[in-house]
Amino acid sequence: MLPIVGNGPPGTFVVFPEIALRVSLPTDQIVSADDSGGYAIVRFGGMRYVSVDNGILIFTRVRELRPEEHLSPARSHTMRLEARWIANVSMDGRRVWPFLGTSD
Repeated sequence: MLPIVGNGPPGTFVVFPEIALRVSLPTDQIVSADDSGGYAIVRFGGMRYVSVDNGILIFTRVRELRPEEHLSPARSHTMRLEARWIANVSMDGRRVWPFLGTSD
C-alpha cells in the first residue's frame, strides 16, 4: 500500500511504509490523486518530465496552477524522484518513462 497523506497545504506525501519513507510532492501542482488501488496515482498539471539522470527522474514546473498570491515563495521549481518509486510517467496520454520503444 502506498497511501497519500495530507493532500493539501502544508504538504502532500506518498508514504512507503515498508521502508519508512515519506516522499514530498508539490501540492500546488496536483490536479488529482488516488491511492484506492493499493498504489498512488498522482496527476500534475504544471509539471513536465524532463529526463532521468543516475536513477533520478527530473520534472520541472512549467506553469502555475494557482494565483501567485496563493503560492509559497519558497516553492521548488524542480521535482526529483527516485526511479524505483515510479512505475511509469505519462504526458498528454502518452507514456514517456520508462520508454517502451519499438523493435525496428
